[in-house]
Amino acid sequence: MYNAVLILHSWSRWLVLIFGLIAIFRALGGWQGRKPYLGADNGMGAAFVGSMHLQLLLGLILYFGLSPFGVKAFETAGAAVMKDPIGRFWGVEHIATMVLAVIAAQVGRTLSKKATDPVLKHKRAFVWFTIALLLVLLMIPWGIWNPARPLFRF
Repeated sequence: MYNAVLILHSWSRWLVLIFGLIAIFRALGGWQGRKPYLGADNGMGAAFVGSMHLQLLLGLILYFGLSPFGVKAFETAGAAVMKDPIGRFWGVEHIATMVLAVIAAQVGRTLSKKATDPVLKHKRAFVWFTIALLLVLLMIPWGIWNPARPLFRF
């Protein structure tokens, strides 16, 4: 079960990245071009936030039930986790930052939907979606964190 959820979590990050980039570029183009806020803009924002929620759900299932990193974080709570860079990353940094990223994406979607001016809708979506995607990119365990981790799990 752990491997299946881990593979889903690993692959669905690509949905977050793709939908996030599209939503950000649509919002930037709409904001700078002073364009109307179209159904496609709303739909792409919804796809981005929805994929973020899916990632959060899969991550929480891993963290609280299936992952040895999450279990270890609970077993060695406190100072022991903070002294171990790997344990700290998985037990604190990754999950906390990703939850903040989901919150930022949801705030962006909510604020953009509530705005009455189309340009303001685009601006709010751009700002908050960009913050969310930057947080995600910072905490995906690749590159600076762990270059040995695969980009695609099988």
